[in-house]
Amino acid sequence: MPSPATTTINSLSLTFILASLTAFAPLSTDMYLASFSSLAETFATDEGRVQLSLSVFFFGLSAGQLIYGPLVDRFGRKPPLIAGLVIFTLSSAIIVVVPTVEGFIALRLCQALGGCAGMVVSRAVVADLFDERGSARFLSQMMLIQGMAPIVAPLLGGYILAVAPWEAIFVVLTLFGTGCLIAAWRGLPETLSPERRHAVGIGGIARAFGEVLANREFMAPALSGASAAACIFAFITGSPFVYMHLHGVSQQHYGWLFGLNACGMIVASQVNRLLLRWFPAGKVMAGALAFNVLMGIVLVTVASDAPLPLLVALLMLCLSTGPLIGANSTAIAMSHAAAHRGTASSVLGVMQFAVASLASASVGLLHNGTVYPMVGIILAGGLLASLAYLMGRRA
Repeated sequence: MPSPATTTINSLSLTFILASLTAFAPLSTDMYLASFSSLAETFATDEGRVQLSLSVFFFGLSAGQLIYGPLVDRFGRKPPLIAGLVIFTLSSAIIVVVPTVEGFIALRLCQALGGCAGMVVSRAVVADLFDERGSARFLSQMMLIQGMAPIVAPLLGGYILAVAPWEAIFVVLTLFGTGCLIAAWRGLPETLSPERRHAVGIGGIARAFGEVLANREFMAPALSGASAAACIFAFITGSPFVYMHLHGVSQQHYGWLFGLNACGMIVASQVNRLLLRWFPAGKVMAGALAFNVLMGIVLVTVASDAPLPLLVALLMLCLSTGPLIGANSTAIAMSHAAAHRGTASSVLGVMQFAVASLASASVGLLHNGTVYPMVGIILAGGLLASLAYLMGRRA
């Protein structure tokens, strides 16, 4: 249920604003992937050096959330967000004229440090305005828009590069950042009143993080959601090899198959909204975890001999549980964050990126020319997510 504060807020407008604030990561990464060779040529370097800009960006997204968490609890939700959006927009504009690859990498770090503000603030705002079930439903509604970013970003990047140099991609990101800045400034309410803010120093910030990390009711669903996200990142990392090398799918067709999974997750997020009309978030999440593990077991059992249509269908069914687990675990965790919602939001984001990065790296390290590293990590992610959920229920 929404809180009284939401009665003066346009729900549709709020959904678009918050969903856009969480789209910085896919737009800032997927759009420019196809331009690596052009970037290497521009800066007279190799593609390995250019790829470092991607790793630095993900590091910035993770580390930056730890900075913004205490800030949004101290100064309110909007001031740190506006500052972050300004940093992202200016970095995106300056990167167009940067003369060296070192400068390019440094500005990518600045982009990440600015863009991650939206990820922290969006979760905190939803927790401010809604109770547990209302948060889960609202997050599912946001995912309808969020889910489009991974589909649109690579396609948009490809079309831009077909008619313009790589600089045009960052011009588009500059315009996107400007649009989000204006929308947040004019349309996003301040949901943390002055009397609820915490004027604390370094010691107080450390205590806030300690309280959040020691809160079992927060950590259990947070760990469960992060582990479930590992399934999706394992697919992102392993699917190019599995689809294109093991099953002979072309690059063009791979994009469509990847988008098919994204469409499945968008549909699942809306199914989650319907289920939450009749069931609490915990029960919906438990059912999604059970189905995820079941599909993971089936995948490991049949994946090596499964024809491509069956493999795609099984992966789609397994990964479609992601939005159900992600939205509900976030809602449950944030409902137990008490007075430290900004700090809790940052911890939640860092955990998701850390586990996702570990899953992605594991698929690469375990690569043996078969489908098993990908489906094995998918199953492991589901099992760990279920274990964390059960431990939380016992606690």
